[in-house]
Amino acid sequence: MKTLSTSLSHGGVQGVYSHASETCACDMTFAVFVPQQAAQGPLPVLWYLSGLTCTHQNVMDKGEYRQLAAELGLIVVCPDTSPRGEAVPYEKDNWQFGAGAGFYVDATEAPYAKNYRMYSYVTQELPALIAREFPADMERQGIFGHSMGGHGALTIALKHPDRFRSASAFAPIVQPSTAGWSKPAFQKYLGEDETAWRAYDACALVEDGARFPEFLIDQGKADGFLDEGLRPWLFEDACRAAGIPLSLNMREGYDHSYFFISTFMDDHLRWHAQRLV
Repeated sequence: MKTLSTSLSHGGVQGVYSHASETCACDMTFAVFVPQQAAQGPLPVLWYLSGLTCTHQNVMDKGEYRQLAAELGLIVVCPDTSPRGEAVPYEKDNWQFGAGAGFYVDATEAPYAKNYRMYSYVTQELPALIAREFPADMERQGIFGHSMGGHGALTIALKHPDRFRSASAFAPIVQPSTAGWSKPAFQKYLGEDETAWRAYDACALVEDGARFPEFLIDQGKADGFLDEGLRPWLFEDACRAAGIPLSLNMREGYDHSYFFISTFMDDHLRWHAQRLV
């Protein structure tokens, strides 16, 4: 692991790091905020998964999480959203696929299967590195994210209920197998057999028997992607049918941007902290 930068913030350290990823077959960059309470012992870990076109830096610069994370004693880990590099295949003019758009799946189709293994990266390789290099209590983990990252957070939590104590999302893509901006990526990463897509679709996972104790979702009602890409009511229906508690907050006037995310970031941090004690 290489340290790219560290900055003191609210008594803690905001760092940016890189490492050679065997899972993604390229160098990967990620950010970690460690509060000063870590000097007294390991702290809970909260994973934040970012959305389309983002890197680790978007939430680090605009998410406004550090002040409260410092007060609550939460380590916040922010991975990148895809593999990157000259040898990594992508579509230069397609912001919904490839670089910045890994969709937190393990690709099975050539030529993407070698690098686009973000599901395994976020659930296996990076957690092992975090456990090894940082004062993290891996028995107390939560996960949240935005849009594509909200999709990632919901699906990963549903597939790992024994690992995560809490899961939430901002404007998640709850049914990516049918949404216009994600279905083409699923076809390219996972092939034409739509039954294979269900393992990375929050609604389908719940329908197929996956369970998690409860979820929190915030969604802006002025979000331009709401009706065609996000459709949180589909996940609400799936959770209701399965008996999974879901707090879905439809926020009047808010859009899809980090102005929305930063407004409700503290609510999510407190919600996770209550479940990570």
